[in-house]
Order: sequence, then structure tokens, then C-alpha cells
Amino acid sequence: MNDRAFTAAQDFLLSAKTYWSTTMYRALRDSHGEEGSQTVADVAQAIEDSTLYQVYAWYERHLQRMKYAGRYGLVPYHNERRIDLLSELDSEDSECTQESLTLPAYYTVVDIHQHPGGVWSDGIAGFVYERGARTTTPLAGAAEKDVHERFTDLILEEWKPANILDMGCGFGKSTQPFVRRLPDSTVEAIDLSVPCLRLASYAAREAQASNVRFRQMDACRTDYEAGSFDLVTSTMVLHEMPPKTIEDLLDEAFRVLTPGGRMIHLDFYCLPDVFRRFIHYGHARRNNEPYMQPFAELQLSSLVSSKGFVDAQVAPFQESDRVDLDGNEAWRFPWTVISATKPKT
Repeated sequence: MNDRAFTAAQDFLLSAKTYWSTTMYRALRDSHGEEGSQTVADVAQAIEDSTLYQVYAWYERHLQRMKYAGRYGLVPYHNERRIDLLSELDSEDSECTQESLTLPAYYTVVDIHQHPGGVWSDGIAGFVYERGARTTTPLAGAAEKDVHERFTDLILEEWKPANILDMGCGFGKSTQPFVRRLPDSTVEAIDLSVPCLRLASYAAREAQASNVRFRQMDACRTDYEAGSFDLVTSTMVLHEMPPKTIEDLLDEAFRVLTPGGRMIHLDFYCLPDVFRRFIHYGHARRNNEPYMQPFAELQLSSLVSSKGFVDAQVAPFQESDRVDLDGNEAWRFPWTVISATKPKT
């Protein structure tokens, strides 16, 4: 397919997604109201069989399917350009691959985000994932700062970490702001997906970044020495893990942090009412996110504190100037900052 047809089709899907997340969401919320709904089950009983909800759910499931696997989807488009894309990455395979690493089952059994084959099984998966991530937040304006930049702003308001570990870095979008804005700091970025890591490493080389290293590694079992980092961070990683794996990640974050170091994660957690929780749980099913609901039901502050951290905080995060955290005008991910400190003694 040619670039013009692909771009037009993807733009149409984005427009449809914007309609779904604003007009359709508002109509669904207005049809439900607030009376009598004390639990997610109450909301489900009230609206799950309605035509409006079923159309809303159909839109969400199939817009995502068409985005990735439709006739003008991301996978067929990039597959046609496979040879050229892979040729760009030929030199990016030294530390991005651990031949002995066995990928955990929770990571491989589901095509997360409806990404065919997941983000790990195909050499071009990093390119597909990167393009797909551009429309994760349809309400953000093109002129606004990306959510990763805003998250980095939040962290750097407090201090300038010298040694950073980015867990689950993907294709490097969460890593790039730290690398660019802290040129004197050392950044280690790890992920399970070799295709994503190779793309991240390629982008860093193109940007002539010398303070970052991308490595394939399980965030729950790294090879770093204890006390190696003063910041451990992740973006949109925790909700893709089963609860026990999240506990293992928290244990590892505590181990590799220096005393007084901080752990700061950005994820989807704070859901202020049962209607949004019902919608969020439905999104998890429709978007192939089996661990999103169990994550949302964790008592995070207590869990983090039980791992030895102090000053555990869980707070909503405003990912865009266009989003009202207290309003219900449009569907949005429940962006949340989870932070804590390793005691100095």
C-alpha cells in the first residue's frame, strides 16, 4: 500500500477513536447517571445490555483491531517495508539480546494491545509499536508536550538523578527525555522485547546519545549490583504484569536503589468512581490487557510500603492540558504516579 492511503486510513481511525472517546462516551455516561450504582456490577447490570454500550464496546474493540491488522493497518504496512526497516537495525544487536533469557509466560501468551504476535515475536514489532503509540492518547494536541515529557518534568522538578534505571523501556520513548535532558547522568534502559530495544538503540545512536545503554533483561531479575541507581522508573509497565510479578519488580527496585533513592512509576490506576472503573475493566478485556483489572484492584500504597519503601504516594497525573482530572467530559486513561523512597538507613 502507498503512504498516502495508509496515512489517510490511520487518520480516519484516529478521528473515529476521538468520536468514540468524546461523543459516544459522554452519551453513555449521561444515559447511566449516578443513582443506584455502588459497585461495578451495578453499572454492568444497568447498561451492559443497552444498544449504546454494545456499540461503544464494538467501536473500541474493532478500531484497535483495524489500527493494527486491518487492510490499511500497521502490521501489513510495515510488513511490506520489512527489508528496508530491518536493514536500519542490522548493527543494533550486541547488548540488546540475551540468548539465555527465557521470556515469562505472562508476557508471551497474550497479543497485548491486539498487536498481532505481541511486541516481541517479530523483528519489525518495534516499528509497529512505535507507530501505534502515537495515537494512544487521542485527546492530546499535537502542539502539547508528550506524556513522557510531562512525566519527566514532574521528576526533574524535585532533583536531578545521576544514575537512572528505566524498567520496561519499550522502544525508548520513556527513556529519551532523561537521556536528552540529563547528559551528565547515566541511563540504563531494559525491556523484554528485542525488536523494541533494537529500535531504541538505533534512535539513540542517531541522536548521538552516549549516556544510555539498552539491554534485554527481566525487570524482576536484573544483573545490577545492589544500590546502583538513585532513580528507578517505568511507564505503562505495571498494569501489564500479574500481581505477583509486580511484587517481584518492587522487590528488585528496592534492591537496586541506593539508600535515599526514589522509585517513580507512571501507570493506569486512580479510578474515582464505579462508572469509570466499569469502563476501564471493559477496556482491559477489549484491548487484550488481562492484568489491568487485577492491578487496578491492588492496594498499592500498602503494597509498596510492605516492600520497605517509605513516603509511598499514589496520585492522579494530568497527561495533557486538555484533560480535566475532575471532569467526566471524555474517556481517558486513569494516569497515575506511584512513587516511594528507599530509606537512607
